[in-house]
Amino acid sequence: MSYLHYHFPHGVKAFSTCRDGGCSRGAYASFNCTHYCGDEAGHVAANRRILCDDWQIAPDCLIIPRQVHGTKVAVVDAEFMALLPTVRTERLDGVDALVSPLSGICLAVSTADCIPILIYDSRTRVVAAVHAGWRGTAAGIVSLTLRQMKTLYGTEGKDVHAAIGPGISLDAFEVGDEVYETFYSAGFPMDQIAVRREKWHIDLWAANRLQLLDEGVRLDAIEMSGICTWLQVDRFFSARRLGVNSGRILTGIMQVNK
Repeated sequence: MSYLHYHFPHGVKAFSTCRDGGCSRGAYASFNCTHYCGDEAGHVAANRRILCDDWQIAPDCLIIPRQVHGTKVAVVDAEFMALLPTVRTERLDGVDALVSPLSGICLAVSTADCIPILIYDSRTRVVAAVHAGWRGTAAGIVSLTLRQMKTLYGTEGKDVHAAIGPGISLDAFEVGDEVYETFYSAGFPMDQIAVRREKWHIDLWAANRLQLLDEGVRLDAIEMSGICTWLQVDRFFSARRLGVNSGRILTGIMQVNK
């Protein structure tokens, strides 16, 4: 089993799953841990057991939202964890970012070309996991998550460590004019995140890094995986290469002590 590991301060575990080592088949082969993409439920459950064993996560404490490319941020606190499992699932419907002050809780987002971002406030000991496709990126989901953390817990950018995980690169992410216009209208510096070739190409890594920087996160506190899912489809899932009905990377973060 292989994982991509991130380098957060002591007391924090953070990872992205790779494709190998599970039991899923076809376009889900083989280590798909996400149950929202059409894979067989039994295979997903078996893969999640492997994940939880490898990372010492209590199965009930692996929190995965049903993402919709929106900007809704959900807080996973003691009140949330006390809810019935069915109610928790309902609360996670339509959520694209998670925030938690709790230790022992693994927040995870699913991606397959979209950008996963992990966040840790080393002063207040709050973690977050963000799913940023192009729509969420253009709508500023990373900034919205950090502002939610500031409102609830007093998070300041200078105390934040972040990681930007595997996703589609500028070279591979060719888009139509309407996508370019969405980012332009949102106020992004297009000379820094877009290149015109036959069509426009957008750098989602850079667009999300700019949001972190704008919220006061230090450049040297942002870890970039630099892995393009489209180019490395043998190691990571890519919906553009495999189709929408395919596996997903799971990117998670968890405090192990507090």
